[in-house]
Amino acid sequence: MDMRYLILPALFCLAGNTALWAQQPGAGRLSGSFQTNVNFFQRDSSIGAANTPGYDRQLLGNESWLNLDYSNWGFDVGLRFDLFNNTNLFDPLGSFNGLGIGRWYIRRKIGDFTIMGGHIYDQIGSGVIFRAYEARPLAIDNALYGARVSYQISDDWQVKVFSGKQRNIFSSYHPTLSGAAVEGYVAGNAEGTWSIVPGAGVVMRTTDDATMNQIIAAIESYTPEDGFIPNYNTRAATIYNTLSAGNVTWYVEGAYKTNDVFYDPFAEKHNWNGSVTQGRLVSRPGNIIYTSLGYNTGGLGVIVEAKRTQDFTFRVDPFVNQLRGMVNFLPPMARVNTYRLTARYNAATQEIGETAGQVSLRYALNDRWSVNVDYSQIMDLDMQDLFYREVYTEVNAKPGDAWNILAGVQHQWYNQFIYEGKIVDGRPARIGTITPYADIQYNIDDTRAIRAEFSTMFTGWLNDAPTRDYGNWLFGLLEYTIAPHWTFTVADMWNFKRYDLNTRQKVKAVHYPRVDVFYATGPTRVALSYIKQVDGIVCTGGICRYEPAFSGFRMNMQTNF
Repeated sequence: MDMRYLILPALFCLAGNTALWAQQPGAGRLSGSFQTNVNFFQRDSSIGAANTPGYDRQLLGNESWLNLDYSNWGFDVGLRFDLFNNTNLFDPLGSFNGLGIGRWYIRRKIGDFTIMGGHIYDQIGSGVIFRAYEARPLAIDNALYGARVSYQISDDWQVKVFSGKQRNIFSSYHPTLSGAAVEGYVAGNAEGTWSIVPGAGVVMRTTDDATMNQIIAAIESYTPEDGFIPNYNTRAATIYNTLSAGNVTWYVEGAYKTNDVFYDPFAEKHNWNGSVTQGRLVSRPGNIIYTSLGYNTGGLGVIVEAKRTQDFTFRVDPFVNQLRGMVNFLPPMARVNTYRLTARYNAATQEIGETAGQVSLRYALNDRWSVNVDYSQIMDLDMQDLFYREVYTEVNAKPGDAWNILAGVQHQWYNQFIYEGKIVDGRPARIGTITPYADIQYNIDDTRAIRAEFSTMFTGWLNDAPTRDYGNWLFGLLEYTIAPHWTFTVADMWNFKRYDLNTRQKVKAVHYPRVDVFYATGPTRVALSYIKQVDGIVCTGGICRYEPAFSGFRMNMQTNF
């Protein structure tokens, strides 16, 4: 019997007796959270919000999650109920329906051992060989459905082992995952002026027979020059360390992956008729090295990062794509931008190969003035082709106690073929942008504040037609807050110099208005929005997904209890 169907009634029985236990010593604790998103689709073919199930016939989509966690008698027990009605979260151009127990777990500490079974979130090091985590805006929930045992060797050292299968919505992928890691802490001297935090880990993925048969069937359709013998087992190992010495923090991690079968979209496929196409399964080992060096003193802060990635895509199944089935997580090498236009183009991590670096400089002149400068660059492994470059400048000024002004300019060079697969006139599409922006906030009194945000993006300055994309943009936002409950915003994103993506001819300008009302009370937050949104790439922490154009209303609610 599936343990989910035993955990659900057991947890509600525990919850039903919480009031009784609360009157006794050692009473348990029940907590939880609830989140729901509702989309009301309104067709608008002028912005591309059409020809999907949501706009053509369903008109309403919903995602909801209810978490319950209970602790007592040394046990931690939890479950999560998931509901998906006509959602395009998993497939931006499709629809999915389903409901059931999305997660459950039981955890118990016994002496120096901690055992856990069910759906487990965990990672090794920075996650380059293994990371099981949840990111709802990106439709990621790759929890390990299995068991984990950790042992506290001493106050400073611990080891853990785990095994199971990766979650796939309400089921699991068939290949198995097993791994182990050891981490510790070593004080460099008695004064504690420096220390190291070393660690090492291994992960093995074992392919099941059904998936292997699919792989073999695909390889048999290849010509001999593209064929290979696949392995059932792929192993990945990593070593990492954090050094802290005074004002300096240095993290370094290196990892290696044995021969692995994965889909390479840039590999040439030689067809039996003599033609050549792009994209096929390959079998190659992979490696990655990542380092981050930080320095902070007084008003100065500097972070320097570098990463080289080669063939380090790691999935439970080579036939799943986009953000499905990812075993690991590769740290991003581009700035995480928050403003609407500065975040228009995002550089997703290139698992097949990239050489990347980033420098962030923060300097506070005094209590009222500070300057931030970020530079990032991503290239191919040979450092010949540029994938992405960003220069981001920011000045933050506080001319008075009631004022906060932030302004700057961003420049991006974005290879749209690498990140989105777009081709114009038979050539890889590229975009160059210049985006000045400003954010001004005025505190009227202790409870009321008004904020205005302005930015404009100029594209096509490289004097090359494929760089135009949609063209130039102007964005404005006005926000009024009445603490602690209400926030009202109105915004417009205006494509004032717009080009047709196919003909590249200038066409009629388009507005993308947005109105939001937010209400917060205690731990509960509710938002109602009217939105027209252009399609694009949405990223969280360097992981990106395509989000189609949207037209309609959205309602969101989040609460904790």
